[in-house]
Amino acid sequence: MTPDEVTRGVIERFNAALNRHDIDAVMALMTPDCVFENTFPAPDGERFTGQEAVRGFWEQLLAGSPRAEFTTEEIFTTGDRGVVRWRYQWGEDGGSNGHVRGIDLFRVRDGLVAEKLSYVKG
Repeated sequence: MTPDEVTRGVIERFNAALNRHDIDAVMALMTPDCVFENTFPAPDGERFTGQEAVRGFWEQLLAGSPRAEFTTEEIFTTGDRGVVRWRYQWGEDGGSNGHVRGIDLFRVRDGLVAEKLSYVKG
């Protein structure tokens, strides 16, 4: 497999686990020293570093949005980096109650997500 294929595969597995709300699988796909930057609060978002902090964020997000789903609109990779353009929807009827669009910048190291930086429109 090429580095691009490895990176894309890791990102796709990560996003699938997140959409299943399988936090154990999400965290198994992240490095021990992982970094996640949330889109909130404006203007720069909050930064979480390490497995414990990042897990805590995902647990809180998914508990507060039990119908949360990310739809990939576009993905591309180059080496250990990947960009995903996405639509995040929540709500009782499958998402029309609310959504935002944004991108994630990923860095993959040794087959795991080392960094996920999120940005949102609006």
